[in-house]
Amino acid sequence: MMHMVQSKFIYLWTLIGAVGLQGCGQTHGLSENEPVPYGPVPTATQLNWHEMEMYCLIHFTPTTFQDKEWGYGDAPADLFNPEHFDADQVAEAAKSAGFKGLITVAKHHDGYCLWPTKTTDYNISQSPWQDGRGDMVKEFMEAAHHHGLQFGVYCSAWDRNHPEYGNEKYAEAYREQLRELYSNYGTLFTSWHDGANGGDGYYGGADEMRKIDRETYYGWEDKVWPITRELQPGAVVFSDVGPDVRWIGNEKGIAPETSWATFTPVGPDGGKAAPGHIDNRFLGTGQRDGKFWIPAECDVPLRPGWFYHASQDQQVKTPDELFAIYIQSVGRGAAFNLGLAPMPSGTLHPADVAALQGFGRKLSETFGRNLADGASFEASNIRSRNNRQFGPDNLLDTSRYTYWSTDDEVTAPELTVDLDGETTFDIIRLRENIKLGQRLDSVHVAMWDNNAWVPLASATSIGANRLIRLEQPVTAQRLRLRLFAPVAVALSDFGLFKEADAAVTTAAPADSGVSRANWRITASGADSSALRKAIDGRVETFWLSGEGKLPQHLTIDMREQQTVDGFGYLPRQDGNNAGMISRYRLESSIDGITWQAVAEGEFSNIVANPIEQHIRFTKPVSARYLRFTAIAVANATGARAAVSIAELTAYD
Repeated sequence: MMHMVQSKFIYLWTLIGAVGLQGCGQTHGLSENEPVPYGPVPTATQLNWHEMEMYCLIHFTPTTFQDKEWGYGDAPADLFNPEHFDADQVAEAAKSAGFKGLITVAKHHDGYCLWPTKTTDYNISQSPWQDGRGDMVKEFMEAAHHHGLQFGVYCSAWDRNHPEYGNEKYAEAYREQLRELYSNYGTLFTSWHDGANGGDGYYGGADEMRKIDRETYYGWEDKVWPITRELQPGAVVFSDVGPDVRWIGNEKGIAPETSWATFTPVGPDGGKAAPGHIDNRFLGTGQRDGKFWIPAECDVPLRPGWFYHASQDQQVKTPDELFAIYIQSVGRGAAFNLGLAPMPSGTLHPADVAALQGFGRKLSETFGRNLADGASFEASNIRSRNNRQFGPDNLLDTSRYTYWSTDDEVTAPELTVDLDGETTFDIIRLRENIKLGQRLDSVHVAMWDNNAWVPLASATSIGANRLIRLEQPVTAQRLRLRLFAPVAVALSDFGLFKEADAAVTTAAPADSGVSRANWRITASGADSSALRKAIDGRVETFWLSGEGKLPQHLTIDMREQQTVDGFGYLPRQDGNNAGMISRYRLESSIDGITWQAVAEGEFSNIVANPIEQHIRFTKPVSARYLRFTAIAVANATGARAAVSIAELTAYD
């Protein structure tokens, strides 16, 4: 795998205007004695992306006004009417947290366009907002730039409103939407895409299921990516397969402990990959011998859901929780993409703003000063006969691209660090000069204690950024690093930090709901003791039915008549998506004989983001019995499936 840079020239997936960037162009300008790049290397646009580290994705469409996660495409265009929209407030809040960019969801799966596009009437010009003369993409762009943030766009390929979805007429309309976004909103740092493609929708009133060939329908390689490369050559393209940045494979914001920036996208059948059409086994970890530089992005919403829901106002992530995500995303070589959700009014909730500000303070207080400053180094080897250009003093400057390097034959060097006095820390930061590839296999850190070297920490896949968070603070004056690589090392940064206390706490316990102590729960053919797992208050347990014909019904007897105004379904939390309910029906009854419909719909995005699905009633319901029906199950084929439930809850 040693010198795969040239392979980028023949890989069609990253063709398309970026070949020169993805290939050997990065080797120009090397001094005579610099190490030869190892494996794939990042492009100039990817380097900018790596340096950003964090950005936000803003979900705000008619779906916000419907209290849903995915709109069906049937909301009237004039439903979208934020009375106090303030893009500047959103951008300022993101800036306060240290985020470097904003991505606007210019169009989500509901098909509603936040700019006055010529491709569909289902757009912002049909909104009462600004009397139909507004352009929300432009306002987010201007606010981002005003606060020194880079700007990006997400335009959903799936469109549940467009009547032509599924044929070439829509595919061309989608590509024209990208042309409009690429041409009228300045320089973009990213064009963001996801893998949601095809399914049921409004489709101009057809109200039907439409499926597409995810590999070929949009023409990603030969039609879509060339538009991006031509009109926005400085933008990285994100999707679950790249070609520039890949999805980490979950919506928790967390990368695996080992996560390589190198990756080879392959389709689930071993053929070509495309967004939503990929063998996802290595999305999280990447591949040490991957053919292409396609680092990972970790996306996660600030709230449980991507869109605003008033029921989640007490479930905003705290600064400490955001910091933990930062450590496990940016600190593992990935980027941190945080979802922000304005309220229907058009601004972020005060709890969201407070969480962002608290996170920003914690970041700056933690990483504002490198506690290793003033240290001296003793290296077992310095490249080119101890040339100062490659010396370890480079580890303490502010550049990511000056570095300590060894001679080519020295691939397991040691570095001793003498700190400027005893130092207390709990975070170690390491970086490589990734212009020369991802070279290190592992690093082992020890501290001098009681006249002996005591193991302290270790890490793999260092890459652009590696943060090692210790279980508890330690105090030391001498440290030793042992590095292991297949080639000469190129370490660019060494830092020590002490985690600051969080400035604020914003989250509060969520409503626990109606007491379930006396509930009796039944389902055809199900063991009653096993069914109790669906209401036992333990999120780690779940009930799994046997495979049966859909729909499957489950009946709750609350033992007395009660007034409830909401219902919750928590899918299994063990990482397995088998049996997760994707479409449901809920009914109520006073006597268990006569039933009234309460709600019916879908649980959107439940596999990628398996949070509690909260069903809010249009008005309170008085009932003793509730009947919950699984109409469809995610990823199930055919009319038979098992159904899984971690917890069911009723809210008053």
